Amino acid sequence: MSSVPTARPRVQAVALLGPTGSGKSAAALRLAGQLSLEIVSVDSAQVYRGMDVGTAKPSCADRARVAHHLIDLLDPAESYCAARFVQDARASIAAIRARGRLPLLVGGTMLYAKALREGLAELPPADPEVRDRLARQAAESGWPALHARLREVDPRTAQRLSPADGQRIQRALEVYELTGEPLSDLLQGAAADPMPLATIGWMPSDRAELHRRIEARFDSMLAAGLLEEVRALRARGDLDPGLPSIRSVGYRQAWDHLEGATSFDEFRAAAIAASRQLAKRQITWLRSMRDALVIDPLREGAQDELRTAITRELRLAT
Repeated sequence: MSSVPTARPRVQAVALLGPTGSGKSAAALRLAGQLSLEIVSVDSAQVYRGMDVGTAKPSCADRARVAHHLIDLLDPAESYCAARFVQDARASIAAIRARGRLPLLVGGTMLYAKALREGLAELPPADPEVRDRLARQAAESGWPALHARLREVDPRTAQRLSPADGQRIQRALEVYELTGEPLSDLLQGAAADPMPLATIGWMPSDRAELHRRIEARFDSMLAAGLLEEVRALRARGDLDPGLPSIRSVGYRQAWDHLEGATSFDEFRAAAIAASRQLAKRQITWLRSMRDALVIDPLREGAQDELRTAITRELRLAT
């Protein structure tokens, strides 16, 4: 008995995902000027108001020319998460489609993209008491010590996290303490309500060139006033390096420098190194998305290839 091919679900949006410094935002802006697109940010730092330079937010002129969503949602003292992103992204996508336009998701927060693509597993809500206790333990012994503890109870999650990634180490240990189950096991459970997306990976083939671009990008942020931006955040008095906003790459290193913990050269080197490590993790996430169409932005004709792919999805989505 022959099997009947399963029809491909109609895509609700196109996701253009890539590592930091790959030029995905510029590529998306060029396309949006040619096609009926609105951009939905997939960036865990661009949601914060007053964090513009270090997150490479689109300019006011770009945002006036092309509609952008999920930018400047929160104050830096607040927290954002994948579940909130999925809720906000779904609402934005529905509104854009209702206007007869195509939502183009653009960014590099791969956890958010994965949550939208595959759905979210049922996880316990945050527990302030457990979080406070873990934060105190980290303050006493350091996040690498808690990472070592995580490696004992959830080695798969520990393997994909940096020992300095306090936010995610804290969450993984919190989930384990609340449920008795490793986060990696829970995430393998039945996913809820995935969204059909056409995913395009904007991935440079030359790692050395990507590193060069990351360094040049960070230097342009310094010239645009990154340190002044972080100085203003510190001057508020209600922010600290433990907040998710300040833990963003570039901001944490700038914060340490302004507190006198590092010299300017040490700060710059640490921020560039952290950006390169982030890009490496983003590429690893992208490679796990087996259905993604990979386009090398360094290849001649890449922009045309991207336009062709998105034009095809425009036809399929309508």
